[in-house]
Amino acid sequence: MMDNGSDFDIGLTSGSRPSESSSRPSASGKGRPEGGVPPGAPHGIPPRNPWDLGGSQTVVDRATPIGMAAGGVLLLLAILLGGSPLAFLNIPSILIVFGGVAAVTVSSFSWSDIKGSWPAIRCAVTYRRRDPHEAAMHVLEIADYARHYGLLRLQGTVHHSANGEPLLFNGLQHVIDAMPVQEVEQVLRTHSAARAYRHGRATSMLRRAADVAPAMGLIGTLVGLVQMLGALDDPTSIGPGMAVALLTTLYGACLAHLVLSPLAAKLERNSAEESLLDEVYILGVTSVGRKDNPRRLEMQLNSILPPTQRVHFYD
Repeated sequence: MMDNGSDFDIGLTSGSRPSESSSRPSASGKGRPEGGVPPGAPHGIPPRNPWDLGGSQTVVDRATPIGMAAGGVLLLLAILLGGSPLAFLNIPSILIVFGGVAAVTVSSFSWSDIKGSWPAIRCAVTYRRRDPHEAAMHVLEIADYARHYGLLRLQGTVHHSANGEPLLFNGLQHVIDAMPVQEVEQVLRTHSAARAYRHGRATSMLRRAADVAPAMGLIGTLVGLVQMLGALDDPTSIGPGMAVALLTTLYGACLAHLVLSPLAAKLERNSAEESLLDEVYILGVTSVGRKDNPRRLEMQLNSILPPTQRVHFYD
């Protein structure tokens, strides 16, 4: 039968937190803590709900749009200071560069790859802000609580969690259901690898488009030169041909280096952060399943976290 009345839920669901004195472990560090405080929690700090992964929220990474907008504004200012902006608008050049990049990118991937990559590309700007340090601290709290009170005391909280990390929650549920730890780890790593593959595919699309854009600009330049050389006897046709030749190169360079390459770099960064968090959760789940000492888990987490993100749960 599910145990929904664990001491850990007292004070967390009622809207109040235990007092500072009640959240302190005993001098010996042993015994059942009051208010369901995970043993080893820092002195004087009220206990947190380990399923409330604070800092995990969907936000817009303002650095990416601000950087792109700043580059566009600087380019526009240079154009305005140098003459009429309409001189830099050329429909044939736009068709060659943007249409050519889209056509070559689509032909380089399958239709299912393209549809499946759009959600990952959106993550380059809109993503879930998560702190690896906070995630490691929550994992240690869960492991510490499970070691002292058993896995079944986590079951009610797992079932009543509407938000959080699916990889962590599903892994802990498998452990609670007595699935072998090796199988749980294999399942979680498969899910993590599948997500990394989707992000890698989206990054490949952006990189491919960034490589094609300057090439399409060069193709447009050759088209404009042919048009210009073919109409040397007509001075009125030289100008449009030269405009196509130069503007396609400009459009291709701007599209590649102001839009596509930054998005690909940001997506690679976000994917690396996702992989780090997945590894934190996998280490936590397997440690809980093996009933390891949480101090060993702390050592394992610190071995994969950056120096500035390392945790000191028992200090």
